[in-house]
Amino acid sequence: MLCGACVLVAEDECIIAMDLADLFENAGATVIGPAATVTEALQLISAERVDRAFLDFNLADGEVTPVMEMLSCKGVPMIIYTGGGLPPELASRYPHVTVLRKPVCHTRLVAELAAATGATATAA
Repeated sequence: MLCGACVLVAEDECIIAMDLADLFENAGATVIGPAATVTEALQLISAERVDRAFLDFNLADGEVTPVMEMLSCKGVPMIIYTGGGLPPELASRYPHVTVLRKPVCHTRLVAELAAATGATATAA
């Protein structure tokens, strides 16, 4: 379903990060990361080809906003996977970003990532 797409995974919970990486690799993606920090995610985006991104909103060193900014500048579709949602100012700034509230079944995670285009807004 992800057919060779390079997917950045940014998640600071080790078990969740490994689970997501396995899930996306089994769906045909090449996983970049997982990155546990904003700093690490920014370094990976600078050094690697990233076609899509799957981001926890709160990483070990803070909110993922700088990562969202860099990906948006590069036109990379992203999914935010969070327990809360985006703050209103970010939701209005990034209306094209899909936000999934934890927990979500694996099938939907892959489907949402495969469908992400950066052009439409979705909230779950």
